[in-house]
Amino acid sequence: MLNGTEDEEKWLAEGIAGIQHYAFFMHRALDSNNLREALKYSAQMLSELRTSKLPPHKYYELYMRAFDELKRLELFFKDESKHGVSLVDLYELVQHAGNILPRLYLLCTVGSIYIKSKEAPAKEVLKDLVEMCRGVQHPIRGLFLRSYLAQISRDKLPDIGSEYEGDADTVIDAVEFVLQNFNEMNKLWVRMQHQGPGGVKEKREKERSELQDLVGKNLHVLSQIEGVDLEMYKETVLPRVLEQVVNCKDDLAQYYLMDCIIQVFPDEYHLQTLKTLLSACPQLQPTVDVKTVLSQLMDRLSNYAASSADVLPEFLQVEAFSKLSNAIGKVIEAQVDMPAVGAITLYVSLLTFTLRVHPDRLDYVDLVLGACVKKLSNIPKLEDRRAMKQVVALLSAPLEKYNDIVTALTLSNYPRVMDHLDIGTNKVMAMVIIQSIMKNYSCISTADKVEVLFELIKGLIKDIDDADVDELDEEDFKEEQNSVARLIHTLYNDEPEEMLKIICIVRKHTMAGGPKRLPFTVSSLVFSALRLVRQLQGLEGDIVGEDVHVTPKKIFQLLTQMIDSLSAVPSPELALRLYLQCAEAANGCDLEHVAYEYFTQAFVLYEEEIADSKAQVTAIHLIIGTLQRMNVFGVENRDTLTHKATGYSARLLKKVDQCRAVYACSHLFWVDDQDGIKDGERVLLCLKRALRIANAAQQMANVARGSGGPVTLFVEILNKYLYFFEKGNGQITSSAIEGLIELINTETHCDSTSPDSISDAFLASTLRYIQFQKQKGSVAGEKFESIKLFSI
Repeated sequence: MLNGTEDEEKWLAEGIAGIQHYAFFMHRALDSNNLREALKYSAQMLSELRTSKLPPHKYYELYMRAFDELKRLELFFKDESKHGVSLVDLYELVQHAGNILPRLYLLCTVGSIYIKSKEAPAKEVLKDLVEMCRGVQHPIRGLFLRSYLAQISRDKLPDIGSEYEGDADTVIDAVEFVLQNFNEMNKLWVRMQHQGPGGVKEKREKERSELQDLVGKNLHVLSQIEGVDLEMYKETVLPRVLEQVVNCKDDLAQYYLMDCIIQVFPDEYHLQTLKTLLSACPQLQPTVDVKTVLSQLMDRLSNYAASSADVLPEFLQVEAFSKLSNAIGKVIEAQVDMPAVGAITLYVSLLTFTLRVHPDRLDYVDLVLGACVKKLSNIPKLEDRRAMKQVVALLSAPLEKYNDIVTALTLSNYPRVMDHLDIGTNKVMAMVIIQSIMKNYSCISTADKVEVLFELIKGLIKDIDDADVDELDEEDFKEEQNSVARLIHTLYNDEPEEMLKIICIVRKHTMAGGPKRLPFTVSSLVFSALRLVRQLQGLEGDIVGEDVHVTPKKIFQLLTQMIDSLSAVPSPELALRLYLQCAEAANGCDLEHVAYEYFTQAFVLYEEEIADSKAQVTAIHLIIGTLQRMNVFGVENRDTLTHKATGYSARLLKKVDQCRAVYACSHLFWVDDQDGIKDGERVLLCLKRALRIANAAQQMANVARGSGGPVTLFVEILNKYLYFFEKGNGQITSSAIEGLIELINTETHCDSTSPDSISDAFLASTLRYIQFQKQKGSVAGEKFESIKLFSI
């Protein structure tokens, strides 16, 4: 029992064997110039093509075997001296073949020679042949027969400039012949769907797809006819072809033939006949993939527009955008069951066309977005991932074209499209927008545009529809918020009033982001406001005059509110850093009471909120470093703050940390500026206190571990002594330095001290520095000459 494939192979082999068998006898007849025998065996050979058992791809193999033999037979027919029969009589003679299929193949073969001989007008022979072929109505056999007719006649059409051109209107005859053959072939092709049992529809559709090129070749032939100018195409060819496409009511045929029309005819013809071509689209079957057809049409027209600037006026003249937009609307309206992804894909294609052909017409771009919004508004909830992807493509297209988010911000319908995205996709699109701004260094410099921008990216800066921020992936969340933070830094305007409006708008949006987002966005917002403060510092004149609406005081009030919002997180370490930054900015504006208030807030956070010992160490050093740079404070305020700083330094948990913080405080009493404080006595007190703490730390290490720690702290303090000694602090004497070196020497050689190569190297480097200063000469050399170094 053979399966279907084996049966087909068997039938094909039998058919080929039959053709070879009869071809053998046909060749003998041809060699002996025996016309009657040649016709007899050629008809028997062609009878093998009458089979109905083979699928199209197998039938094609059989057809090609017969085709090759027909070419040899054609050569015989051409030479009248061999067979002794005129072409007129031969044309009549072959019509007496017993079976219609061999008869018509032979008739087409002789007809081709008949036309070439010019003994009869080409149009008369072609008309006769195309009419006679109606005698074969079996779909596969009829298609291949008419394909043979098209093949042998394509170089014999009465075209302009052709050797077969007649007196007048011959092009019409050529077009009529091809159109008639096309119509008949399409009918046969469509009829194939009704053959065979109903359960094998998928197989039939596959077989039909294998034969579609046979039908499409007719349209290709039409496009190659020289006499088919724009006028004839517009008045005759296109209407007749579209009539057949629409009337066949077959989705496979309609899709393929519409695609053929778009691909084979010139772009100029499509542009000038756009209304006619587009009018057919709503009439196609609902199952036809019209979106792909229209997309390919718009793509071809876009490429045509890009090919030369000279053709752009033609697009405006024929109102191409308006016609395409209307056609898409009618298609969507006609195909009520069209899925959302299909409709949105059409708008993506229309937008791509608009951006390529009319990039300067933002009103067109906004119209496309508006039409998409209208479609999306009729969908309760967009859940199709493919449709969502197309919406992202729609929104991304203007960004990619203009390389400037500012242009997109002028489109009123842009945010309305974004509103239809789900939470996840909204965030993806928001990230695309931010990345576009960063990549193109776009400058959003007006408050109204910033408002629109932050509405677009609201999926990143606040929770939409009560989405749980805790469910987000931590890495993704950080990346999103860092992107928002970078975006805030790019917002800038030279006008202080406009910049303050921008800051207030960003603050309004970011403060609604919830405690988890604030640490990312508040920092950027604070530094943006501080940039404005420094901008005001650089302005000439009195920045706090009555006519100026933006003053540093007003900005500092805003800054305080921003930083206070971090208490909801809580994030005391970040808040402390920001308070200190603000204090330094207030110092630059000579606002003593503002700077003092920021230090007060920093100390309150240190006392009440920062409990971790490592965080306390970092915080106190930040406070000391910032306070050391301040020059706005009067004596009383500075003393209060320095007293606080030194007090907290001495109360750190670890002695090592206490020591380092206390000797760092020494810089609070000696500032190198011209008007800076220089209190040598208090510097010495800090260093002596640090030395006592270092001694205590050494003793505690000895008690706890049975051995003292390294002498690193003592060397660090020695370096502080040397610094202030070099700066001219009279309280730091050479004898004090010598005593400290002697102490280090003693500790280093003490049995209880742990050996440490790092400390030894540090000390050796310090002593080399003293020796280097001694050898320099000048004033510094003389000063260091008084320090006596002992062998260590």
